[in-house]
Amino acid sequence: MTEYDEIRPYEAGEIKQAFEEMLADRQFAMVLKSFAPWMPKMLRNGLLRIAFTGVKTPLDFQLRFMKPVVKYIIRRHTDGCTFDDRLMPADKSLRYTFVSNHRDIVLDSAFLDVMLLSNGYPTTVEIGIGDNLLIYPWIKRLVRMNKAFIVRRSLTPKEMLRSSRLMSSYIHHAVTKKRENIWIAQREGRAKDSDDRTQESVLKMLAMGGEGTPVESLKELNIVPLTISYEYDPCDYLKAQEFQLKRDNPRFKKSRQDDLDNMKTGIFGYKGRVHYHCGTPVNEWIDQLASLPRTEVFAELCRRMDRELHSGYRLYANNFVALDLLHGSHDYADRYTHQDVESFENYLAGQIKKIRLPQKDEAFLRECMLTMYANPTINYLNTQQP
Repeated sequence: MTEYDEIRPYEAGEIKQAFEEMLADRQFAMVLKSFAPWMPKMLRNGLLRIAFTGVKTPLDFQLRFMKPVVKYIIRRHTDGCTFDDRLMPADKSLRYTFVSNHRDIVLDSAFLDVMLLSNGYPTTVEIGIGDNLLIYPWIKRLVRMNKAFIVRRSLTPKEMLRSSRLMSSYIHHAVTKKRENIWIAQREGRAKDSDDRTQESVLKMLAMGGEGTPVESLKELNIVPLTISYEYDPCDYLKAQEFQLKRDNPRFKKSRQDDLDNMKTGIFGYKGRVHYHCGTPVNEWIDQLASLPRTEVFAELCRRMDRELHSGYRLYANNFVALDLLHGSHDYADRYTHQDVESFENYLAGQIKKIRLPQKDEAFLRECMLTMYANPTINYLNTQQP
């Protein structure tokens, strides 16, 4: 495994040492203290060590520590999380690469882990996480204990090519040799306007690490298009705020603190109902692309995957309300009630009120947020056309 040491998650023999190093980290100790300021450090660490007894692998760590936390978040900050795998093979021992739209920095894969385990799958997913989020050593240790591999950002073109090859090789190794599932977003970063589109660069990266043609290489990964639907996006107002900041200053870039604020808001904000839908596994139709010129394979693959992802949306009343409000119409009035409209209008007003900008353009911000909720509806309806 030495060729992957710089990016891979911890292995079984490394978990205990990483845990002890995390407990010894001063910044991690401050985080723990904020949760239980009345408890002496020695007692906090002692209780954690007792809870850690028997944890030998990253999956053990997830089952002991992360699963209860994520289930608590589902109970406290959603109105339920559901999972539809009816299009998946009956054999749950297979391993998959879930290529998904991206709604939340932390929870997209965390909710998926819980859904897989709750529905009889034997293990969770390994995920790629950008090194821009690993601002403290304890965060890097924690995510590597939680089956994350590191995606390097802000590289030169030459470094990016090497990094992409290494990451692709590792993903193929994880699926075929380690027998792990993978979760990866369909694009770099979240689609701020919820117009979810698969980037060719992501699929080209996935194809780098396998054998044979792009189609043969991608078949090794058992790719499944995965659609995540939120009734409410707790980060919607932060995304709208970023749209105005970029509009007013094209050179604006988020800070690391902005990323942390998004993570905190995404985890603890209200999400309403959440749904995960597994599309038709790519291996069931990807051989149809083998006759295409190499230059067209990825474009057609993106198109078909997007159709799978878009047809898998679970739409809520506010998605149809947003579309009608955006267009000033009542085309989908049969999909919602007057109370739904009033409730969503009040929600939008409350979210916009949270935005702190010196020259706050409320009309622009409202349009941005309506677009976020309308785009899944637009994309879904387009899949229903012949």
